[in-house]
Amino acid sequence: MRTTPFRTRPARLACLIPICAGLACGAHASGPDAVRARVFAPGVISGPANDAASTFSPDGRTAYFFRSNGMDYDIMLSRRDGTGHWSKPVIAPFSGHWRDLEPAMAPDGSYLIFASSRPIDGSGKAIDGHWGGSLHAGRGGHLWRVDRQGAEWSKPVLLPDTVNRWDSTFSPAIARDGSLYFMAATGKRGHFQLYRAAFRNGAYQPAHLLPFSAGEWGGADPAIAPDQSFIVFASNRPPTPTNGSDVFIAFRDRDGRWSEPVDLRPLIDNTVGIDELRLGPDGHTLYFTTGEVVAPVYPKSLEDSERGLQQMQAWNDGNDNIWKVDLAPWLSRHQRASNR
Repeated sequence: MRTTPFRTRPARLACLIPICAGLACGAHASGPDAVRARVFAPGVISGPANDAASTFSPDGRTAYFFRSNGMDYDIMLSRRDGTGHWSKPVIAPFSGHWRDLEPAMAPDGSYLIFASSRPIDGSGKAIDGHWGGSLHAGRGGHLWRVDRQGAEWSKPVLLPDTVNRWDSTFSPAIARDGSLYFMAATGKRGHFQLYRAAFRNGAYQPAHLLPFSAGEWGGADPAIAPDQSFIVFASNRPPTPTNGSDVFIAFRDRDGRWSEPVDLRPLIDNTVGIDELRLGPDGHTLYFTTGEVVAPVYPKSLEDSERGLQQMQAWNDGNDNIWKVDLAPWLSRHQRASNR
């Protein structure tokens, strides 16, 4: 979620995903660690509005994400057919009445958690939020859950106070054992920090601040591996450039201890805006959101100009789109190095 200290929605994090002309790019990074990012379903899921936070059914054939214009927010769904094409997105059946955003699917597909400003006291008024030392009227957030009931979804249910202790709780991420990761505006400067609420005996345990997110650096938009072996998140910690934010990865050992975060700038090198990190069903494809504009290469042919105009009208307009990049090669090399 775009929030201070790194951003005020809709300001964005500085990030590190390579984006260049065309629908894919190789970035400034080179050699065995270079990665390639691609826009996701351009013109359909990544459309002319702001699109963010893609999450998927376990088979990867249904996508949920949220679409907004900065004021109006809805969770959308789209389905992929046998030819690989995604359907025109429609509003998810549990959304469409309040400011709903940031869906996260459980790895087994049995439930979905999302953030919403919907009231919890029956007042009929969207809740306020507090972050960055400011009041954000009607833009607060709590986490809600819907359960799969055959081909339908249940009505949204508010998660317990062990999770929803604050009025600005966003960006859920769900591990295979049900443990929930999220961000809340609890830092001394009103900045966001990352939390984990373990799930045991059918209930969430009290949420605990992740150690690398404590103190002045904080963190935002976690993406957790299903087995909780690693987490990808955004932070303004060193060596991040001033007034920016990098994407970091931290690893969790078998005793539950977290490593020091590793800056992914050498792997995914650039300084464009990124937020709403998610891992796909395969556990290693990173989905993210950016409003980066793909620039043309001059001189252009008439065909290039016509194609560019179509892309401007469909998605390449400076609003947010969803991109993806595969971290598997780098993760494999890291695992081999760790086992030596």
